[in-house]
Amino acid sequence: MSVKRACACLDVSRSGYYKFLHHEPSNLELENSVLSETIRIIFFAHKGRYGARRIQVELRQKHQLFVSRKRIGRLLSKQGLYTKGKRRKYLKQKPSVYPSANLVKQNFNVQRPNQLWFGDISYIPTHEGMLYCSVFIDCFTRKCVGFSIREHMRDNLVIESLEEAIQREKPKNGLMIHTDQGSQYTGHRFYEYSLNHHFIHSQSRKGNPYDNAVMESFYKSLKREVLPPKQYQTKAQARLELTDYLETYYNYKRIHSSLNYQTPADFERNTKFS
Repeated sequence: MSVKRACACLDVSRSGYYKFLHHEPSNLELENSVLSETIRIIFFAHKGRYGARRIQVELRQKHQLFVSRKRIGRLLSKQGLYTKGKRRKYLKQKPSVYPSANLVKQNFNVQRPNQLWFGDISYIPTHEGMLYCSVFIDCFTRKCVGFSIREHMRDNLVIESLEEAIQREKPKNGLMIHTDQGSQYTGHRFYEYSLNHHFIHSQSRKGNPYDNAVMESFYKSLKREVLPPKQYQTKAQARLELTDYLETYYNYKRIHSSLNYQTPADFERNTKFS
C-alpha cells in the first residue's frame, strides 16, 4: 500500500506522517521520560502509598531533583499510577463506665517522647471475617509504640497493645494516654491498668473525632496505604501486611509531613528534647 493510500485510510496527513518519521524528542520530552521512570520506581517501592507530595520530597532528598508537585502529578496520571485511598467510617460509642475528662483539648504540642500517647481501634475486613487492630502512637515522634491485631475487640486487645508499648518505651509515671470513649477504654480493666502504671487517662468528647486527630490521621493513612480495594483474601494475609507496615515501614521508612518529612525513627534520633 502506498503512503498516500495508507494515510487516507488512517485519516492522517502525509505531512504529519513524514514529520513523525523525522521527529527527534525535545530536551523536555527526554527529561520527562527519565523522570517518569524515577517516579515510577519510588511509587512501587512504597507500594502505591506515596502521592505527589511525598514523591516530591524523596526526589529532592535522595536524587537532588527539584520538581513541582503538579508536574509529578501529571507524570503519575500519564502512567496510570494513583495513590491508594479509602475513607474512615465513624461508629457509635457504647455508654462509658469509667469516663475521663478531656485533658488534651486538641493541644498536640509536647516537648519530649513518652509524654502523651494516643490510642484507637480500627476494623480490618477480610473475606474470612473481621480483624481488629489496636495501635498506640507517641504524639511527639508520631511513632507507633505498640499494636495488637486480633479477631475480637474486647478490652484485652487494647491492653495487649499497651503492654507492648510499655515494654518497648518504658515510660515514666505520669504518661498521659488519650483515647475515645470506646467501651474498651472505659471498662474497669483499662481503668485499673492505668492506675497500676500511674498513667493519666484523657478521653475525647462524644462525637468529636478532632479530639483524637492524631489517631484519625494515622488510620486514614494506614487504610489508604495498606488495605486493598476489595479486601484481603485471608486473615493471615492481612496480619502479614499490617505487621510489616506497623513494625517495619511506618516507623523506619515512611516520611511524615508533621515531622518535617522525616521518619519517626530519624526524627527521634535527630531531635534534642527537654
